[in-house]
Amino acid sequence: MRTIYAVTHPEATHHVERVVGGWHDSQLTPVGLSAAASIAQALRAQIPDGADVELFSSDLQRTRQTAEKVAELFGVKPILDRRLREKSYGEAGGRPQEWLDQRFVPPPAAGERLEHDEGVEGAETKAVLAQRIYAAMDEILQRPCEHQIIVTHGGSLTFVVTSWIKMPIKAVGYASFRVPSGSITTLREDDFFHNRTVVSLGDTRHLEKV
Repeated sequence: MRTIYAVTHPEATHHVERVVGGWHDSQLTPVGLSAAASIAQALRAQIPDGADVELFSSDLQRTRQTAEKVAELFGVKPILDRRLREKSYGEAGGRPQEWLDQRFVPPPAAGERLEHDEGVEGAETKAVLAQRIYAAMDEILQRPCEHQIIVTHGGSLTFVVTSWIKMPIKAVGYASFRVPSGSITTLREDDFFHNRTVVSLGDTRHLEKV
């Protein structure tokens, strides 16, 4: 049986500064650091002592800091993978959210959504984001470890889940799994049917005392 725990980093400076995240390399706030410790403790409570554990993380500061808290409890070294980053918002990264809101072109209700141009120079399309997350997931799932922790971002989480349930990239144009910051999504595959289950999506019970 394989279980994946997909973690979205908790509160970071771009959240409180109201600037666009994406590849802007923000870091966790004091509240975020406390939440990261709670995430680590929640994972430790779920994963049996002595079980083999692998830890993967986006290479941006806010996810690395989250992964480091997890690594301390499990005694493992995070494997950093830039493909697990949030979507790049190009020239909007680090600018005020209002700046992006004034320029953003939403995707059409019908028609081309994966290659849609959002009107921001250098921003990734949904297709590019999905392709790199799928490539990272393919490599992670080739490894035989039964307990794998993936620290990523809210926007990227959708494609961790769609990859897990083997939704073809061409079908993800409307997919959106919105989860809170600092959440844990649990994904499990059984050894008998080899069904892939979304056990929980965006769980934040561990943050109630933060």
